[in-house]
Amino acid sequence: MSSALLPEGIKRVLVTGGAGFIGSAVVRRLLAESDAEVFNLDKFGYASDLSSIGNNSRHHFLKVDLADAEATASAVREADPDLVMHLAAESHVDRSIDGPGAFIESNVTGTFNLLQAVRCHWEQLPDERRERFRFHHISTDEVFGSLGPSGRFSETTPYDPRSPYSASKAASDHLVSAWHHTYGLPVVLTNCSNNYGPWQFPEKLIPVVILKAVAGEPIPLYGDGANVRDWLYVEDHVEALILAATRGKLGESYCVGGAGDHGTPSERTNRDVVETICSFMDDFRPEAAPHARLITRVSDRPGHDRRYAIDAAKITGELGWTPRHSFEQGLEATVRWYLDHLDWCQQVRGRAGYGGQRIGVTRTTVA
Repeated sequence: MSSALLPEGIKRVLVTGGAGFIGSAVVRRLLAESDAEVFNLDKFGYASDLSSIGNNSRHHFLKVDLADAEATASAVREADPDLVMHLAAESHVDRSIDGPGAFIESNVTGTFNLLQAVRCHWEQLPDERRERFRFHHISTDEVFGSLGPSGRFSETTPYDPRSPYSASKAASDHLVSAWHHTYGLPVVLTNCSNNYGPWQFPEKLIPVVILKAVAGEPIPLYGDGANVRDWLYVEDHVEALILAATRGKLGESYCVGGAGDHGTPSERTNRDVVETICSFMDDFRPEAAPHARLITRVSDRPGHDRRYAIDAAKITGELGWTPRHSFEQGLEATVRWYLDHLDWCQQVRGRAGYGGQRIGVTRTTVA
């Protein structure tokens, strides 16, 4: 029926949050490399955008807020899916500090409503479709809290969320697991590291730095800049997600992380990331070099986790996934993309009423 991207019999896929950064990348891949009908459920919030998807007769957009249980149930009935990939979530830590209620509503209540609707759908499917049905919940490594100078997150790491965002995602993970153990819903979970790449709404670190550098404005660096993150190129993540969704073991979770040069880990301090972007900007726009002169230390984020790192041995060993892009390759491609799409950045920021200002500051911290 389709390429090897999807197993035989997966003809209808419901992607929640498919107008978001990672969700739209999943939708694009499904449309390009399978014959499936793709149902894109998204409430179309401030960071939503469909520009990257274009027109395709197999793409069906459903404007639905998962916080609305009745609308969610109706959308699931309309999609009639063989596979659900649940990416819809409020995801920006700084925004969760300013307004935690929206994160509870979307990430916890929304996931509950979706699970209830999907459970009803799954229980009523004919035996053959019911047997192959899957629900894939996409989450974050932030549910595990903060690492010290050594060690990495794995599937057995205890949960220890530190922000309203990560707490809401931890709650949603536990709901999905509970629906598997209590009701038998066939689920798979993944927890990923920081994603980056084209089409990301410009409020996250990498696009913020690029756009500040373009404008010649101060580039904010939280605290001492030594906070460490594992960076995952979005297209590599999409490949991991589809593998886990279709071939992962039911009831299991998989951690997904990036890669540096020569297969080394993709861990970088925030300062390293910012300075590397400035170096690329010097290459691409030498007339404004050195861009590193714009780096400005600001007060740290409240509750800022010190270090994240991923052990992806399980998904590599069981499913054969490895990232194809090193951090350096992916970052260079990302910087080039944003420089070529400044009009898009201006458009989506204008529509969201976001001008690049800092958010999520609730108390003063000495930088």
